[in-house]
Amino acid sequence: MKNSVNDIRKISVTDIRDVKVKGKSGNPLKEKSKNLKKQYDPVIISAWCKSCGICSEFCPKHVIGTNDMGAPVVERPDECIGCRFCELHCPDFAITVKERSDTGSTKS
Repeated sequence: MKNSVNDIRKISVTDIRDVKVKGKSGNPLKEKSKNLKKQYDPVIISAWCKSCGICSEFCPKHVIGTNDMGAPVVERPDECIGCRFCELHCPDFAITVKERSDTGSTKS
């Protein structure tokens, strides 16, 4: 009897391994959510900003640029990866990064 139980366990482990390798989780909603890329919107509060340039210089995707006066401007919001470097390093707390909702507007 002991051998048959071990055989069943081996089959179960093999089946589980095959499912993981093929990428089938068995939950279609979970599969769909993996394919969706989260999108973010950096929001600059210009009244608080002193135009130091930290956000535009260190943004890994060059989402934030500067205008003629040196003030930061969100140039490519669709490129934002949500790393929040700008938000964390802004000395004036003038930037917030918000995750977009399904409709494309930002969450409050």
